[in-house]
Amino acid sequence: MDKFPEFVANNWYLFVALAIILFMLSRDMMSQSLRGFKNIEPVLATQMINHDNAIILDVREEKEFNEAHILNSIHIPLKSVENKLGDLEKYKSQPVIVNCRSGQRSMTTCALLSKNGFEKVFNMGGGIMAWKNANLPVNKV
Repeated sequence: MDKFPEFVANNWYLFVALAIILFMLSRDMMSQSLRGFKNIEPVLATQMINHDNAIILDVREEKEFNEAHILNSIHIPLKSVENKLGDLEKYKSQPVIVNCRSGQRSMTTCALLSKNGFEKVFNMGGGIMAWKNANLPVNKV
């Protein structure tokens, strides 16, 4: 333990890097809890669908949805979500996984749902692209 201060002095840049990494990790975790939803991966999403009765809300445009979508997903384009909150009211206490192409539009929807009292809101990180990359099945219209 006597050599620890000397080690720190000789490797100060490692400790600075560690402090920065810890700060960034804690900031990311706090921002997720403050915004009211979490990002999840497709594999966890499938587990939630199968075991927790989670629903998938797809907020892509109709053409994108018709090309490929997750089985039994509810399709409401992003521009219509606010007007259709009443239709989603029955899912307020269920896990709601929001999906788009890459995970950006769905984050906007997640924030809106959380703000309107939805209890368990999740953003599918990477969207349908991550779902496909995980070799999970899609439906086409």
